[in-house]
Amino acid sequence: MARPAQQLGETFGFGILASRGWAGLRAIGHVLPDPLMVLFMEALLVSLAVVTAAEIGDKTQLLALLLAAKFRKPWAVVAGIFVATIANHGLAAWAGVEVARWIGPETMRWIVGVSFIAMAAWTLVPDKMDEDDTPKTWEKAGAFVATAISFFLVEIGDKTQIATVALGARFGDLLLVTAGTTLGMLIADVPAVFVGNAMAEKLPLKLVRMVAAALFALLGVLALSGVGKEVLG
Repeated sequence: MARPAQQLGETFGFGILASRGWAGLRAIGHVLPDPLMVLFMEALLVSLAVVTAAEIGDKTQLLALLLAAKFRKPWAVVAGIFVATIANHGLAAWAGVEVARWIGPETMRWIVGVSFIAMAAWTLVPDKMDEDDTPKTWEKAGAFVATAISFFLVEIGDKTQIATVALGARFGDLLLVTAGTTLGMLIADVPAVFVGNAMAEKLPLKLVRMVAAALFALLGVLALSGVGKEVLG
């Protein structure tokens, strides 16, 4: 069975932060985090940054706007988003982690790299959602249940879910990737729930999409170039 890629720092280049430079700095008396702690923080922070950028203007953020306007119960909508994201992204991150366990590091590096570059192109395409597109079956169940079910279903196959699979494969940490992507979703969606269309109309969505695409492309290029693949190896 192939070793998880994250144990070797073989997938792509953020592990370079934990390279042998730590030993030299410790030797001169600096107190620095353990390299594994750095890798753990990378899993959380990279997941958070990537999904926050990708979610702005995404169809699930538009769904959050519609649900907030429909139910007028922002906290119930936020709670539904949280539960749906934990469940959906937990499964997605788990799938990524399991795939990485069974596929060799070199093959996994290419899969993750190509996936992130594809995500970069996908992010540049604006999402649209009309009110007629929102699931209506569970509306009578109330704001929380309707939001949780609707969000979970709409998120299936969405770019933030696919990104979570790739991040799970990259970092191999179910909890930290799920925590990071869930926080990213909340950072993007909670203001939309409370502020609504006023916020959406003022956001430079084209610029945000370009930033998100650049992040995905950078991750993909680093993966394919094998930057930092010898870290901790």
